[in-house]
Amino acid sequence: MVGVLLTLRALVAGIGLGLSQPADTLPRSLAPVDTLVRVVPCPGVRRAAVTTILFAGNSVTKERILRAELDFREGDTLALADLSARLEANRRRLFNLQLFHSVVVQASCGNGGLLVVFGVQERWYTFPVPILSLADRNLRAWSERPDRWRRIDYGIHLSQYNFRGRNEQVLANLQLGFNRKYELFYEAPGLGTYRRLGLGAGFSFSQSRTVDYKTQADQLVPLQADAGFPIQRFYATAGLRLRHTVQFLTALDASYHRERINDSTNYYNPNYYLGRIQREFLDLTLTSTNNKRNTFAYPLTGQYAQARLTHRMFLDETTPDITTLRLKYARYIALGRGFYYAAGLSGQARLARRLAYADTRALGYEDLVRGYDEYVIDGRHYGLVQQGVSYQLLRPASIRIKALGNDKINTIPLALYLNIFADAGYVAAGAVLPQNRLPNQLLRAVGLGLHLVTYYDRVFTAEYTLNGLGQTGYFFRTDFPI
Repeated sequence: MVGVLLTLRALVAGIGLGLSQPADTLPRSLAPVDTLVRVVPCPGVRRAAVTTILFAGNSVTKERILRAELDFREGDTLALADLSARLEANRRRLFNLQLFHSVVVQASCGNGGLLVVFGVQERWYTFPVPILSLADRNLRAWSERPDRWRRIDYGIHLSQYNFRGRNEQVLANLQLGFNRKYELFYEAPGLGTYRRLGLGAGFSFSQSRTVDYKTQADQLVPLQADAGFPIQRFYATAGLRLRHTVQFLTALDASYHRERINDSTNYYNPNYYLGRIQREFLDLTLTSTNNKRNTFAYPLTGQYAQARLTHRMFLDETTPDITTLRLKYARYIALGRGFYYAAGLSGQARLARRLAYADTRALGYEDLVRGYDEYVIDGRHYGLVQQGVSYQLLRPASIRIKALGNDKINTIPLALYLNIFADAGYVAAGAVLPQNRLPNQLLRAVGLGLHLVTYYDRVFTAEYTLNGLGQTGYFFRTDFPI
């Protein structure tokens, strides 16, 4: 047993390079499958009982958190013919907790049964990150503002992952500058022996020195107050999580919201809050997510599906309720020879007798047809199709910084992909102001991108895009586009 543990520690040290992709997507010369999953043959045996499961390398993470992710226990009998595939599926479950740089597993026969040992290399879990950001939706929108150098936010963002070694998260924001924000959130994805039932809670209070009070020429028009904050928002939320596996999660959240605008905003756009300067409402949200991507940061194989249903009830008893359904599906396919295909579908249906301007957001916010970054398209319903083909220019490799003695931070993983893509979207709107031409029109774009996957699941993209208006431009993002 000691020998097996030492072997696993050596394996973790050998592949502890921060590679963000499981075995089936790594080049065999870098990290072959039998490095990540090793099965010592058991001659003449077809099935064997699991006598012992051990973990190595989890100095912070509680062992029961890891055991809850496995689909077998001590005493279970496993078929040796498909043991490697079974261990790889469980290794991937642990890896996709996003708590470890690497996970390896080894199984061997002894004392009439199977000894299974998982080796992990833990990440760094505490991140105090300075905030220095633009007070706009994206770089293009910020650059168009005449007062852009005042529209900068600063402060500190604190993320504590794997809190108490139980895969809990604590997030806090203290943001000053053009926009002020004070936030605290706690998330426990799973509690109890089997980690199936979890909870989340938090609050947010924000103030902004400007408010985008209308849409003109498919662009947001800001209104800035001479003193004070023209818009303030507060909400508190709490909810339950039913965690079927690390891949399948259902969440039920309830939140209270209070929002206020100044008199000038209501004067220039009485429809902003339907004639009110303050509104209060409750949101009830049911979200179901099935994430079967091979890795969550930059997926190359697998699929992702999410459905979210939100019902909004206003507390003034006169503003009509709003029901919103959002759907998203993505598929990732390895084409061979370093090529990968990704396609995503997303859409929204919003039902209400009457909508305030603030509730008509569609494309250009959370979802986007790439190449239309400077525009917003308002409406009730929308659909979006995105697809792309990536070619692996640089296989997952690592740069080790010898001056840093901590294995959690001294290795920078790098992977580089060339991507060609095409997007199309459509927003269905009712009455549209004549100066806004993009609602009820097919939006389309093609482009070429370069995607860099690096430290702690970070993804950076640089894209050149041609949109349906004949406009071209360079765009930079910090997440996987599909």
